[in-house]
Amino acid sequence: MIMPLMPLTDNQATCASLRPEISVVLPVYNASATIAATIRSVLDQTFAYFEIIAVDDGSTDDSLAVLLGLAVQDSRIRVISRRNGGVSSARNRGVETASAPLIAFLDADDLWAREKLACHIARHRDEPALVASYARIAFIAQDAASLDGAWTVSTLPRQPARLRDVLGDNPVCTASNLVVRRDWFLATGGFDEHMTFAEDQEFVARLVARGGKVDGIDSVLTGYRFSPDGLSMDHAKMHAGWRVLADRYIDDAALRAALEALYCRYLARRVLRSGRHPLRALRFVIAGLRRDARSFLAERRRGLSTVLAALVAPLMPAMMRRRLFA
Repeated sequence: MIMPLMPLTDNQATCASLRPEISVVLPVYNASATIAATIRSVLDQTFAYFEIIAVDDGSTDDSLAVLLGLAVQDSRIRVISRRNGGVSSARNRGVETASAPLIAFLDADDLWAREKLACHIARHRDEPALVASYARIAFIAQDAASLDGAWTVSTLPRQPARLRDVLGDNPVCTASNLVVRRDWFLATGGFDEHMTFAEDQEFVARLVARGGKVDGIDSVLTGYRFSPDGLSMDHAKMHAGWRVLADRYIDDAALRAALEALYCRYLARRVLRSGRHPLRALRFVIAGLRRDARSFLAERRRGLSTVLAALVAPLMPAMMRRRLFA
């Protein structure tokens, strides 16, 4: 549904006339049910000097009509319509069109806290050499209207992301949580358009592998919606995508086993948070323990809690699993 047409406010008009400090790249594919709320969470930001580049990737629903209606209301929104080419290609196309030195990615079914852009802008101003930043995530219901009432929130490593962090527990988690310098994005080749799963994780791994500093902001700024039909719910394909990623960055067999154990733990916890069938979580727990039990149980609280959670989860209602298994 297209939102009612409203005139630009003086503040919006002023912001639209200035070069943006950050470009929000938003790939859209058949997201008419969520895209208006997602864009509204950007328009409601406390930091207003941004542009939104929405790339409709050949949607067959009303997504394009919704985007065009929103663009009429706010000139900071630019819409690109093209044939379907996949999410990585859509993001790359958006960055090519972007005019700001910083890029923030946002998927069409996620939400941001109002201070999201302000926090990232401040961090990059304070630390110009920082290549990319991310924050903590609120895991929210599919129909959530805000980050309030999150099932659980993510934790943040104490140090800048290392390659083993990215390939293991993946603290960035989703592209919607990532802000990156445009010059580094272009220099490193952007998202791998041959990957459908783990493409955002692979991109962050590439940044770190090439010496880029990627660090976190200790605030909950991104709302990650659990969509039953979303790509991120196909955990088996995520695992397969991770193996492609591991082939590129890990030569040592022992290190690969250790990191795959951590990634299996990560997937098990995603299954538990999503409320999906708990036996899938148990399969990932078993796979991780087989790969490297010591690594899986590292950070004893997290490792043991994941094992216990997967064992008792079949006895719990889905909502309880979502709230307990951060």
